[in-house]
Amino acid sequence: MKKLITLSMLFMATVVIGQEETPTKKVSIGGSVDAYYQTYLTAPDNIGASFGSSFAEQTGFALGMANIIATYEGETTGAVADLAFGPRGVGAVGGDESIFINQLYAYWNVSESTKLTMGRFNTFLGYEVISPVANFNYSTSYLFSNGPFSHVGLKADFALSDDFSLMLAVMNETDVNNNMSGDYSLGAQFGYAGQFLNFYYANVGLGFEVDYTGGFDLSDSFFLGINAAYADNDGEGFMGAALYPQVATSDNFSIGLRGEFFDWLSDADSSVDDQDVFAVTLTGSYTLENLIIKPELRLDSNSQEVYSDNDLAPTKSLAAFTLAAIYSF
Repeated sequence: MKKLITLSMLFMATVVIGQEETPTKKVSIGGSVDAYYQTYLTAPDNIGASFGSSFAEQTGFALGMANIIATYEGETTGAVADLAFGPRGVGAVGGDESIFINQLYAYWNVSESTKLTMGRFNTFLGYEVISPVANFNYSTSYLFSNGPFSHVGLKADFALSDDFSLMLAVMNETDVNNNMSGDYSLGAQFGYAGQFLNFYYANVGLGFEVDYTGGFDLSDSFFLGINAAYADNDGEGFMGAALYPQVATSDNFSIGLRGEFFDWLSDADSSVDDQDVFAVTLTGSYTLENLIIKPELRLDSNSQEVYSDNDLAPTKSLAAFTLAAIYSF
């Protein structure tokens, strides 16, 4: 009996020690799916044209993307695999239908204030993001569409204090998985209390971009988001600014407006010639459990006659109604 009790105590001690030495591990799966209906109010739906911004460019009933995100968290290290399928996903990964990786990176929390990340991660520039769950407006802005979507490289995030943060990065040129040119880009982000000043530089592609992203809670129910950017590569690029006022009318419903002015500089895009555009997007957002329903009205006014009206005559404006359904899990 003494031997049995001794063996039992040794076994229990071994189990307790083993439990204490086992590192904390956490695996989670999440993501989203979205679909929408869109019709032009000032042009036939079959004209084959769109606003010129990314995603949500189809008419009738259309698909967004299926986004599946797997996350592994250890005590100080972890990894993220973010896969995107569907038209929005193909556009997000650079138009290559054989690649469905939106993000794929590993990270190391070197200390409480320093984090290193290596792999493919979404851009730090701009107010809007690829995932429709995180954007208030369903259609995207020109600033988002003309900036980078993702980067492949190494970045270091530093929490300098409760309010100040700094990020430094060295990367391939924007939206390039395999660096065949031998050119690299540099990025930096300085943050203060939810306001961010971003910098990007590369010898090829986008060139130099400076970007401000931020926002202010003007009241408990009224938020104002702000985005402004300037990009230049040997005289070609863009500049623009956008405001995002949003009002929560109840726990489940909010309404928001995006007003944006965007100007292409020189011949940055072969499809535009000294154009600028003013776009207004009014979006409602109703949340039911994990389902988000977004009715949206959008009107774009271009300085050139780049659209068609209902008689197929050239015109400077295009209006559309969109109804989107987004489910996150």
